Amino acid sequence: MNQLAAQNPILFSVVIAWAGAQIIKTLLTLWIEKRFVPERLLGSGGMPSSHSATVCALAVSTAFLYSVHSFEFSISLVLAIIVMHDAMNVRLETGKQAKILNAMIKENPFEWQGDVFEQHLKELVGHTPTQVICGALFGIVVALIVHYALG
Repeated sequence: MNQLAAQNPILFSVVIAWAGAQIIKTLLTLWIEKRFVPERLLGSGGMPSSHSATVCALAVSTAFLYSVHSFEFSISLVLAIIVMHDAMNVRLETGKQAKILNAMIKENPFEWQGDVFEQHLKELVGHTPTQVICGALFGIVVALIVHYALG
């Protein structure tokens, strides 16, 4: 792992930010729901946003390595904005729609026919603004720690 950190600090920051956010998400679910949900280790949605943590670690690490004036930083910043906007808007709305559809199907299952209606739609796919901000801050902190730890 030290070799990866030294050879590619950007990738190292991204991996640590993603894994850390997923672990925090799993531990928070365990603490709040009093049960272990293995899907939280790899799944999307929830607190904090691992997508936001990942892209913010990418952008900050890129800024340190190439400077904020580089095209590499510009690309990573635009990617971060798109990913976080998508998480708070498109994917959050998708989860809300899934919740409504699941309730409709459960209320009157005989009205809905076909294979597509036999499966429960995933409701936790997006993020609230707070989840995105917490994920972004976590990713930034991880990138800062990695940068200063590697000197």
